[in-house]
Amino acid sequence: MAQMAQSLLYGFYGDDFTGSTDVLEQLAEGGVPAVLFLRAPDAALRARFAEARAIGIAGDSRSQSPEWMDAHLPPVFAALGEGATVHYKTCSTFDSSPTTGSIGRALDLGLAAFPGKAAILVGAPHLRRYVAFGNLFAAAGAEVFRIDRHPTMSRHPVTPMHEADLIRHLAGQSDTRVALVSLEAIRAGQAGDAFDAVQADAVLFDGVAMEDLAAAGDVLLSRGVRFAAGSSGVTRALVLAWQAAGLIDGQPAELRAGAVDQLLVISGSCSPVTARQIARSASDGFAATLADVGALLDGSEAEEARLADAAVAALTGQGKALIHSAEGPLDAAAPAAGEKLGQALGRVAGQVVRRAGLQRLLFAGGDTSSHGVAQLGIDALTWAAPIERGAPLVRAHSADAGVDGLELVLKGGQMGGDGFFETVRLGG
Repeated sequence: MAQMAQSLLYGFYGDDFTGSTDVLEQLAEGGVPAVLFLRAPDAALRARFAEARAIGIAGDSRSQSPEWMDAHLPPVFAALGEGATVHYKTCSTFDSSPTTGSIGRALDLGLAAFPGKAAILVGAPHLRRYVAFGNLFAAAGAEVFRIDRHPTMSRHPVTPMHEADLIRHLAGQSDTRVALVSLEAIRAGQAGDAFDAVQADAVLFDGVAMEDLAAAGDVLLSRGVRFAAGSSGVTRALVLAWQAAGLIDGQPAELRAGAVDQLLVISGSCSPVTARQIARSASDGFAATLADVGALLDGSEAEEARLADAAVAALTGQGKALIHSAEGPLDAAAPAAGEKLGQALGRVAGQVVRRAGLQRLLFAGGDTSSHGVAQLGIDALTWAAPIERGAPLVRAHSADAGVDGLELVLKGGQMGGDGFFETVRLGG
């Protein structure tokens, strides 16, 4: 483990799998060798990726309780603690609640593991997510909305965002004192002074442009910040700081994905964006099968078999199969069932991958990706190629020969254009 401390720049825990692969993309663009583990790695697994200067662990805390976090996050932080900076990676929409996916509780646990002033950076201009004077804004299509007025995130079925002021949002989840380094301070070249001056446990940085991320990254690096929470804006900020300091000299990865003859899409997303993609898929030649969600939640093996049979038949016939559980936002009275549904859909995907000898698989939806991928027997993921910003192609590493080498795209509900499914099949 001492050798790891000499080479690692950065460790991160992703609160869902889609966000975790987003971090791999940011690191690849900076030329930083990285690996994403699907569990805390033992020495043998870590040794398989000895060249990595950044390591991550993909998790599902976004859908878990604070009590779950108390039990599971401290050992994860300990496993990542060899790196110079440890990052609790959240979705760039920062959606969470006091009872589900509490970013406040994760912040508390991070501060306990890594004493000192923590940083919070949520703005991610590369994803069209912006923080101005402490308030979060996110794009939906051509427009940008304050997060509490966002057409999807304000109505999220599990963690709807009703507060755009991120300090107020966190105050409902934690007693941690959070202060702000504002755009005014950043643009005046005073980000470091402002960070030093505030009497707080954690500091939120505004960010609406790459220059703001660069300023924040310089503060994190120059002040030796050990713990940060937030979006892949944290990663981009650190990459910019490492480049400026000469700590990395790797060239950005420039691989491109090729097309495949077969693609399976598994969607548990309720997003309007994904709904448009599902609607478009028929004209792109995908054979769609709607899941009986009630049967899946009841553990019906017959329903899982029906979905797998339909997908294999479609892949054999036309090479394009879609299994989906929804076609847009659910009724407000619909029960939250992300974990059980994601697990069931993951089991279906595993059957199809092995039966069809599939090379590429797309999961749509954060919970679906997190809980579904966990069913496939994957040990680690590495970046393979760009597809679309925030949803890269990654490669699976597994002791299971039927899964090893599988290419995946893990798409958050808000990601991608209407023809995204076919874009993934064609390789970008």
